[in-house]
Amino acid sequence: MSLKSKGVAERTSRSAVSQKWSLLLCLGSFCAGMLFTTRMWIIPEIKGGITRTTTVEAEKLKLVSEGCITKFLQQKLVSKDIFGKVSKTHHAIQTLDNTISNLEMELAAAKAAQESILSGAPISEEIKKSDSTRKRKYFMVIGINTAFSSRKRRDSVRATWMPQGEKRGKLEEEKGIIIRFVIGHGATVGGILDRAIEAEDKKHGDFLRLDHIEGYLELSAKTKTYFATAVNLWDAEYYIKVDDDVHVNIATLGETLARHRKKPRIYIGCMKSGPVLSRKGVRYHEPEYWKFGDKYFRHATGQIYAISKDLATYISVNQHVLHKYTNEDVSLGAWFIGLDVQHIDDRRLCCGTPPDCEWKAQAGNICVASFDWTCSGICRSVDRIKEVHRHCGEGENALWKAAF
Repeated sequence: MSLKSKGVAERTSRSAVSQKWSLLLCLGSFCAGMLFTTRMWIIPEIKGGITRTTTVEAEKLKLVSEGCITKFLQQKLVSKDIFGKVSKTHHAIQTLDNTISNLEMELAAAKAAQESILSGAPISEEIKKSDSTRKRKYFMVIGINTAFSSRKRRDSVRATWMPQGEKRGKLEEEKGIIIRFVIGHGATVGGILDRAIEAEDKKHGDFLRLDHIEGYLELSAKTKTYFATAVNLWDAEYYIKVDDDVHVNIATLGETLARHRKKPRIYIGCMKSGPVLSRKGVRYHEPEYWKFGDKYFRHATGQIYAISKDLATYISVNQHVLHKYTNEDVSLGAWFIGLDVQHIDDRRLCCGTPPDCEWKAQAGNICVASFDWTCSGICRSVDRIKEVHRHCGEGENALWKAAF
């Protein structure tokens, strides 16, 4: 063999050996890689339907859950802080609203006093005393509408549901409740009718005299004057008008009104919407019937109703431009049309006389007021109001135990 041939054979042999070793080295590297990967990483296994996550994944889930809890707590603290701020704002608005109402009432009182002075009208003793009692806050003023000819009715009311003497004074001081018979003057000022009322007032001290000429067709004017006078004399939450032939449970009335004391512009009574009577000569004839159509708008029946201080102040301020209809309950309802007034229909203010109010009292639903619809008051009230009081009265202790 030549030297050239021998060199070629040696190179071929070495090439073959290197290729074999390269193949073995690759296989060994692959196996070593598989072995290293298997030991370093745990492949998730399914055992009993439950997946075992890796340690890294568990740590990640823990961090995410902790972050969610932190965010939730932060959001809860922010919500609590916002709620607190809203509550404080609401309280501030309520306080401001009460302040504005008080200022409006004081402005109305000053305006009415100024008009009385400018017109030269006589100022009553009650108005002269109002400056000393202005700061006192009362709960309600009950005005009992009465007439010169109703002496026996007044005595029957005094003998039943209206406290007398020291008890009436105690009622004003402890409960903040004012009760007065409301009456104006006769056509002849200082005449026999006025003198009779003055003598009765001297004995009982339970009258509110109005700058008004008495007359049945003047009830709307009297009602307007009553509210304007009462709101200027006493700073109360509610003002009530009731007829002298109606039985009233004062404590139940107070508890009823107290439920609505946080609401503005309250007008409460037994709401009705009766036919408009256009024919002359009939009772409750409405000369201006053409303004209403066939039926009246909803308004409280005239035997008893109550309005809040802001509405009484409205009447006082605008009394010279408020139109008067023949029926005083219609007039009052008309004055509130167009205003944001809450009409509250409470049928306990118009219960019937026994057995109606008696059954309700026995069932625990004591009536605020009782009368007969057929008579627009208690029929023969002078004779029957004691019977109504005995069967339907709340009891004297109820008034002194009541908390308004």
